[in-house]
Amino acid sequence: MQIAIVGLPHSGKTTLFQTITNSFIDESTYQKKEENKAIVKVPDKRLDLLSDMFKPKKTTYATIEIVDLAGQQKVEGKNPFTDNFLSKVKNNDALLHVVRGFRDDTYPFEDGSVNLERDIDTLETEFILSDMTIFETRVERLTKQIQKINNDEAKKELSIVTQWLEALQNNIPLRNLDFSEEEKKYLKIFQPLTVKPLLIALNLEETKVQESEKIVKDLTNKYNSKNLKISAFFAKIEMELAQLPEEEAKVFMNDYGIKESALNRLIADAYDLLGLQSFFTVGEDECRAWTIKKGYTAQEAAAVIHSDFYNTFIRAETVGYDDFIACGSFAKCKEKGLFRLEGKEYIVKDGDILSIRHS
Repeated sequence: MQIAIVGLPHSGKTTLFQTITNSFIDESTYQKKEENKAIVKVPDKRLDLLSDMFKPKKTTYATIEIVDLAGQQKVEGKNPFTDNFLSKVKNNDALLHVVRGFRDDTYPFEDGSVNLERDIDTLETEFILSDMTIFETRVERLTKQIQKINNDEAKKELSIVTQWLEALQNNIPLRNLDFSEEEKKYLKIFQPLTVKPLLIALNLEETKVQESEKIVKDLTNKYNSKNLKISAFFAKIEMELAQLPEEEAKVFMNDYGIKESALNRLIADAYDLLGLQSFFTVGEDECRAWTIKKGYTAQEAAAVIHSDFYNTFIRAETVGYDDFIACGSFAKCKEKGLFRLEGKEYIVKDGDILSIRHS
C-alpha cells in the first residue's frame, strides 16, 4: 500500500511525513527534492502480544509506503499539476491531503488567513479540473473515431467516459460514484485523481486540541462523501512526541488530551478507506501480520503468503485472534472447538490466525 501526501505549500506536509516515518532531516534537504519516500511499519498491538507469547526469532509487521510530494503552488490561469507531479501521484493507492489550520508569521498564507474549507476546496477543485481535462480529450478522440468507424467498443467507452465527465462538470468527484467491474477496467487505464480514496488531515494549532473533534465532525458533515475521511493532527506536538521514549510520549499525550498518534490514526483511516484488514501467521521462527482486502478467501490469503499456495492450497487451520488470546494456546482452542479447518472459500476475518496446508 502506498499513500501520497499532498497539499498547498507550508501546510505541514513534510512535518507530518517526518513524524510518521521517524525521519528527522534538515528541511532544506527535503525542499530540494520533488518527492521523499519511506517505508513505515503498521503498528499492531495484537502482533505485539502474539510475539510476546511465541517469542519468535523474528517479528514482521505489515508495512505501507509514504510519499511526500512537493507542495503545489497556486498560479493564476495555470494548472498547478505538472505532468511529473501527476505521474507520481497517480501511482498511489490513496491521497493524504494536509490542510493548514495554524498561524505562523514565518510562512504567511497566500490567501491571508486560516480557512480550512477554502484550502480543502482549492485542491479538490484542481483534482476535478485535472480529471476533466483527461476525459474531455478522451471524449473528443472517441467521437472522431466513431465518426470514421462504427466501433461498438468505442461507443461503450464513450458512454462511460461521458458520464464521468458530466459528474466532474457538476463538481462531483468520481470517488462518490459506483462502478461496475467493466468500468473499473477503464479506471485503471485513466487513473483519475478524484477516484482515489482521500484522507484529509487538518494540521491544527495546539490550542485547538479540545476543539478538534467538533471541527472534524463539522467538516465531515459538510464534505459527506464516499471514500473520504477527515482527521486532525498537531504537527508541532506530534513532532516532539515522535522523538520521545514510549512511556514519556504517553504522559505527554495525556497532558495535551491527544488520544492517538498521527501514525495510528492515519493507518486506521487508510485501512478503512481501502477496505483492508490483517491476518496473522505465528510460530517459533516468525510472527507476522499480512495485509489483505476485506472479503478475501482463505485461498486468496494463502497466495499473499506465497503465490504458489493459491494452486497448492488444501486447507487453512484457523482461529480468531480474540479466541486464541482468551484460551492462551492452540491446544485450549482445540479443546473448546474454536480451532477450525476451513476450505478455500472461507472468508478470512480481521485478526484471524492462519496456518496454510498445501501440497
